[in-house]
Amino acid sequence: MDPIAILILAAGASSRMRGRDKLCEDAAGQPLLSRLVTRAMATRIPVLVTLPGPDHPRTGLIGGAGAVSVPDAQEGMGASIRAGVAALPPDTRAVMILPADMPDITTADLETMRDAFRAAPDQVHRATSEDGTPGHPVVFPTRLFPALLTLRGDAGARAVLRGEAIRLVPLPDRHALTDLDTPEDFAAWRTV
Repeated sequence: MDPIAILILAAGASSRMRGRDKLCEDAAGQPLLSRLVTRAMATRIPVLVTLPGPDHPRTGLIGGAGAVSVPDAQEGMGASIRAGVAALPPDTRAVMILPADMPDITTADLETMRDAFRAAPDQVHRATSEDGTPGHPVVFPTRLFPALLTLRGDAGARAVLRGEAIRLVPLPDRHALTDLDTPEDFAAWRTV
């Protein structure tokens, strides 16, 4: 088994979609969540997906990935990260974390991040756009798991990144930055 795992954060409320679930929205012929999970599974890296609960409709979109229920998902991204890291297999040496609403992330992008971890396994690796703007995914080595398990609120892992020497890993175009949060975001992305 690869010592790294992918953690896809998919327990959010889609609050800016005006009643629609962004992760169930069509993204080039399949639900957005399925698109990302399929690409992650193609890496043959273990994949975990955080979900609002075991009976949520998103559960049917994750194929063979591991489902992690986040009963306190309304707290924000911190709850998802805590639940996901707590569910990692015990021999995991790093976790690659990314939000589920990133339609342009490819299997090759995830493999690029995995390879960066393998080259420097004790460092944080953060994807960037071609122009160097930081984005997702971010790879956290096992030494930071205790800090990830204490996260609260909706700020993600920003507090854990403070003070770390972060290795930036460029991905093509805006793959590391493009996320879809609103109906307008979907409309604009579909016209590109």
